[in-house]
Amino acid sequence: MTSLTPKDKETMRTFWKMASSYSEDIGREALNRLIVVYPQTKIYFSHWNDVTPGSPHIVKHGIIIMNAVSKAVTQMDDLKGELLSLSELHAFTLRVDPANFKLLAHCTMVVLGIRFPEEFTPEVHMAFDKFMAALALALSEKYR
Repeated sequence: MTSLTPKDKETMRTFWKMASSYSEDIGREALNRLIVVYPQTKIYFSHWNDVTPGSPHIVKHGIIIMNAVSKAVTQMDDLKGELLSLSELHAFTLRVDPANFKLLAHCTMVVLGIRFPEEFTPEVHMAFDKFMAALALALSEKYR
């Protein structure tokens, strides 16, 4: 994995400062997209009685995820340390396949490209992709 350069971090911070005011919508749309495009991921939400796109549980969890992403943007220098409790939760309690972190990252980038066609430049896309890969790696820390 290519690590985030200082320029990548600045690009992420600048872009996310603008995009974060829509983070709840981004989270909702990304998680909806995940369960539609990758229906096998519904298994991780089977404890909810409604796992259809737009359901209250999906909307709420999408918002929770994107709030965590927003927080991670402010803590890029120590993602493993800052996300340790989330890594433990996903590894030991929820038992989520870490490959799903990458799927959600992809869905999030699709949403960003749709919502911000001018601002989601190739440079921003690259920085966001590297950031999400670092975030997925940090969330996968306790799986090893």
